[in-house]
Amino acid sequence: MPQRRTITIIGAGFSGSMLAVQLAHASGNYPYDVHLVDPRPAPGQGLAYSAPRLEYLLNVRAGRISAFPDKPRHFVEWLREKGLPADEAEFCPRQTYGQYIQECVGQILGHAENGMQIQWHSQAAVAATIHKTDNTALVELTDGHVLRSDRVVLALGNFPPLGLAGAGLGGNFPPNYHPNPWTPGALAGIAPHDSVLLIGTGLTSVDVLMALHADGHQGPIMAVSRHGWWPTVHGPAQHAQYPSFYASDLAHLTNVGDVVRVVRQHIRAAQAAGYDWRDVLDSLRPDLGRIWSGWPLLEQERFLRHVASMWSVVRHRSPEQNVAVLEQLRSRGQLQTHLGRVRQIAPQGADLGVEVTHGSHRTHLAARHVIACTGPLLDYSRVQDPLVKSLREARYLLPDPLRLGIQTDEHGALLNADGLASSLFFTLGPSRRPAYFESTAVPELREQAAALAQHILSQL
Repeated sequence: MPQRRTITIIGAGFSGSMLAVQLAHASGNYPYDVHLVDPRPAPGQGLAYSAPRLEYLLNVRAGRISAFPDKPRHFVEWLREKGLPADEAEFCPRQTYGQYIQECVGQILGHAENGMQIQWHSQAAVAATIHKTDNTALVELTDGHVLRSDRVVLALGNFPPLGLAGAGLGGNFPPNYHPNPWTPGALAGIAPHDSVLLIGTGLTSVDVLMALHADGHQGPIMAVSRHGWWPTVHGPAQHAQYPSFYASDLAHLTNVGDVVRVVRQHIRAAQAAGYDWRDVLDSLRPDLGRIWSGWPLLEQERFLRHVASMWSVVRHRSPEQNVAVLEQLRSRGQLQTHLGRVRQIAPQGADLGVEVTHGSHRTHLAARHVIACTGPLLDYSRVQDPLVKSLREARYLLPDPLRLGIQTDEHGALLNADGLASSLFFTLGPSRRPAYFESTAVPELREQAAALAQHILSQL
């Protein structure tokens, strides 16, 4: 009789949930226990899809965001079954997508058809150690229970930003400074006519603007970022497929400048031939990980320093509804964008004074509320989560040199201090940005979940 095995998945947002679903759907007979561990009340939603706000929209159209790489229409069909609008070209509310993922994972809890037992633990994992006698991992939960595991997968998602510790506030944040806009109720104390300052002009800032607009906010809003670039709008749903040019023009290039030059050449040629510039960038999506990994470390660093901000603007686009609200706020003068970096924040009466530098120029702004929209914490050397700290201190988990995530092999196995791939610890999701750079959107994460499930089963 096959030996009973145990797989523990820590984190039940999209990545962890879909890994569990892929394991439960694998063909064959697997007398395995799969533990899905997350302190949230239910698996499936994670941070991205849990906010109960209809104005938070997906950034991918419904027809392209199925949770299953081999079932492209699965989400649209689910919408139709639920009697919800199922236009493939629309951008659905994120909370609707969260309900979809929650249902996908809810269906596999208990006894799966392939013999697996999928168990849900609504608590956090606080430590993990290796039991060297039998080469298993001991995962400790908050209630003291220990899961002896043959494989452990870190599906930890995004960690909240640390705030601006270097801007004079330290960790003693006043109530009108909001270091994490995703904290439940983070915007609840903002009165309709309060002035607001956003740090950042990316997708998080757009979400905050959508929430303020939906709440009927009338006060002035300022946004501060280095370049002042807001996300570009998605193009039309029906568009031409630009032919891939990775193999012919990019595969042999090992520096950022040459890649940017070639991409710009194709954009000019494509526009002359009637394509949209987005078609060119979209044609590269399957190859983005190969382009990134083909650069040496110094070139990756150069990309982060000189190109990443613009890349984020043109690659991670916003639904047209969001951009329309953004333009409305700007046209009536309610929203103003300031260039520069926030250097200092200090109480100024009932407001917060904000010092912004742009080159040698200094600007002093003031707002009743300041909201940090600078994105998640990626640097695993600074993550204070107890589980991450235990793995980091034991040298089972190594932050990458660029502080984008965790060092792994091509399968997501964690690399130790000697550069050897772990046989016990794996990861998927945003933590694998060092390998792919693009490792946050559903089209990439669903592929990771499917591939990692097959890899783990082939090992066991």
